[in-house]
Amino acid sequence: MTISQETETFFNKPVAAFVPGEAIDTGKSVYRLALDYDDEKEMVVLIDEFLAQADKAELDALIIGSWGAPAENGVEDILAKLVALAPELPKLRALFIGDMTFEECEISWIIQGDYTPLLAAFPQLEALRIRGGTDLEISPFTHQALRSFTIESGGLPAGVAESLAASSMPKLAHLELWLGTEEYGFSGDVALYRRVLDALLTPELKYLGLRDSEIADELAVMLASHPVLGQLDTLDLSLGTIGDTGAEALYGSQLVARLTCLNLSHHYISAAWQAKLGTLPLQVLLDDPAQEDDGDRYVAVGE
Repeated sequence: MTISQETETFFNKPVAAFVPGEAIDTGKSVYRLALDYDDEKEMVVLIDEFLAQADKAELDALIIGSWGAPAENGVEDILAKLVALAPELPKLRALFIGDMTFEECEISWIIQGDYTPLLAAFPQLEALRIRGGTDLEISPFTHQALRSFTIESGGLPAGVAESLAASSMPKLAHLELWLGTEEYGFSGDVALYRRVLDALLTPELKYLGLRDSEIADELAVMLASHPVLGQLDTLDLSLGTIGDTGAEALYGSQLVARLTCLNLSHHYISAAWQAKLGTLPLQVLLDDPAQEDDGDRYVAVGE
């Protein structure tokens, strides 16, 4: 599996491509700013062009797509631009940086940057979504407004997870991390992600996604006895390598039945354990079953 489609909805609004000179309506749509690979324009210039047409005082959401050559140039200039613009964007509540398909750039090739200044500059931000883990940095932070925090990567570095384990988002309702594989930058272990969960667990947390992970079985075993299952609506371990070990742990959990949805799509679970999971009194998603290749399992989104 690869990421083959651009985001269609974000922050509860449809996504539209920004075309300079064409009429826009930020009340009805979230705009995606993107450049082609051979475009000579820089993203910071496209941002200026967009904001010249938009009502900056009312803008609530923005998507940054490909910045032209995201496998060659990082996002630092874009982040610095947004930080500088923060006083002019008082109602910005949602940002997605890195919305691009594999044709624009494979997820593990996207060069990211340091998001610490951006988090400080936008204390009103409610949703932050980041795609790409290369050169991604976040120092430990406290953010009082964030309700949704997502990092999509083919390999999430342990340093980022360590920072999250030392951070605080007291209103967090949606936590989604794509862990990926060691081949593409993942490092860390179950103990580290338990610390992340313990640090970021809030009374409002309803969705937990530890997705695209090569340690999905170990995560499932840990989560099966974690009290977070008593409050979640959705546990999402999709896109990873979960097999019978993880399935058995979740099936035997006294807490899993409190979920509304258990998403295990893209999995290595046997037919017998799929059948058992199907008897649980909740929605269990088991789409995209996979087969081991000479004993090897693969996450859905790697390179």
